[in-house]
Amino acid sequence: MALADLEVPQRNEAGISAALGILKQRFGEKLKSSDALREQHSHTTTYIPSQWPDAVLFAESVEDIQDAVRVCAEYKVPVIPFGTGTSLEGGVNAPAGGLSIDLNSMNRILRVGAEDLDVTVEPGVTRTQLNTHLRDSGLFFPIDPGADASIGGMASTRASGTNAVRYGTMRENVINLGAVLPDGRLIKTGARARKSSAGYDLTRLLVGSEGTLGIITEVTLRLYGIPEAMSAAICSFPDVEAACNATILAMQSGIPMARIELLDADAVVAINAYSKTDFPVSPLLLLEFHGSQSGVREQAEMFGTVAEETGGYGFEWVTSTEDRNRLWKARHDSYWAFVAVTKGKEIFPTDACVPISRLAECVTETQKDIADSGLYGPILGHVGDGNFHVTLAFDAAERERAEEIVERLAMRALAMEGTCTGEHGVGQGKRRFIRLEHGAGADVMIAVKNAIDPDNIMNPGKVLALG
Repeated sequence: MALADLEVPQRNEAGISAALGILKQRFGEKLKSSDALREQHSHTTTYIPSQWPDAVLFAESVEDIQDAVRVCAEYKVPVIPFGTGTSLEGGVNAPAGGLSIDLNSMNRILRVGAEDLDVTVEPGVTRTQLNTHLRDSGLFFPIDPGADASIGGMASTRASGTNAVRYGTMRENVINLGAVLPDGRLIKTGARARKSSAGYDLTRLLVGSEGTLGIITEVTLRLYGIPEAMSAAICSFPDVEAACNATILAMQSGIPMARIELLDADAVVAINAYSKTDFPVSPLLLLEFHGSQSGVREQAEMFGTVAEETGGYGFEWVTSTEDRNRLWKARHDSYWAFVAVTKGKEIFPTDACVPISRLAECVTETQKDIADSGLYGPILGHVGDGNFHVTLAFDAAERERAEEIVERLAMRALAMEGTCTGEHGVGQGKRRFIRLEHGAGADVMIAVKNAIDPDNIMNPGKVLALG
C-alpha cells in the first residue's frame, strides 16, 4: 500500500487533550485509556499497521454516544465506532488518534415482529446472539459473513456472506436505522414499512458508509422463516474454471441455491489439515439448498446434472444437521486454517466481485497471477454472486509482491465491470480504487461527506480520499 493511502488530517493534540479531560469527568470508568485496550481497538485482520485511539468509551446507551460525539465535535476530535473488531481493511484504525466508541454493551434485542418478519436490535447484538434468540420463533436472520460480527458493524460495512446468493446482503435486509450524526443529532432513516417512496434513501446511504457519516445505534432487519428442510452437498472439479462454469450454469438454470462456495485446491489442503476433513484435493464447490423435503432433493439432483456437464465429479449430498454444520464450520474456519499453514507469515485477505458471466475468467487469471508470483494465496468465495476471496501470505521480502497482486486483482475486476470489494469494505486499504471505480461519483460521495461531517471527525481517513 502506498503511504499516501494512510494519510489523514494532522493530529489535533490540543483538541484531543481537552476533549478527553471532559469525557473522563463525564463518563468516569466507562472511559479507558490503557495501552492494551487502545491496541485492541485498533486491531484489524489485515497487514495494515495498527493505529491506536487515545481512549476507548464503552457506551451503554444512545445518550452516551450523543454526549461523547457532541464533545468530540466541539473540539474537532476523531470518533471511530467499534463493534467486534473483525473488519478487514483497517476500518477501526485511528490514524489521527481520537476516541474509539465501543458498542458491544449495547446488545439488547429491542423487539421481534414475528408477524411482520422483522426485528429491531441495538448495534452490539451479534448475528449468533440474534439467531439463538430467534430459534424458538421459527425465524432466522440469514446474513452470515463467517465471523460472529455485530449487527451494527455488519450494517456499517454492508456485509454479505455465504447465504447472499439467496437472501442478499445487508443492503437488502436492513429496513431502517437509528444513527447519531457528527453533530450529535439522533435520526431514524425510515419506518418499518417494507417499502417507501418518501424522500431520499438515508438507510442505504448509511449502510456501507463504514462509520464515516454517523454511528449506528439501532437496526431493524428483515427476518425469514426457517426452511422446512436444508441439505448440503459437495462436488469436485478438475480446475477452478470448471467449478466457476458450473456455478454460472446453475444460476442461469434457475436452481434456487441458498449457498454456493468455491474452494481451490490450496484451500482444500489447508482446511483438511486444520478441520480434519477429508475433502478430495481438487477445486471444490460447497452448496446448500433450502425448501421443502422434496424441493431440496430436486434442487440437489438438478445441480448434480449441471455439475456433470462441466466436468464435476464425486457429487455428495448430505441432509443431517450434524454433517451440514461440519461442512460449513470447516469453511468458516478457513482463515485459521491458512494461518496454521503459513507458519507465522503475515496474512492478507482481500476480495473482488465481478458479473457472474466474467467469474471464471477473473478467478483463473487471478490464480495464474498468484502462481506466477511464487506466493501462497488460496482462493475461496461466494461465487453464486460473483464474489471471491484471496488470502495472501507473505514475509517482509514478499510484501511488495503481495501488494502488487491486490492492485492487479482490483484493476482486473474493474476492467470486467466489477468492484474492488464485494463485501470486505474499503476502509484504508482500498481508498485508492474508489475514484477508479466510481469516477465523478466519487465527487458526489465527497460532497455528501462534507455536508454531513464538515470537520471530518467521523472515522477519518477511511473510504474517501478527501484531498
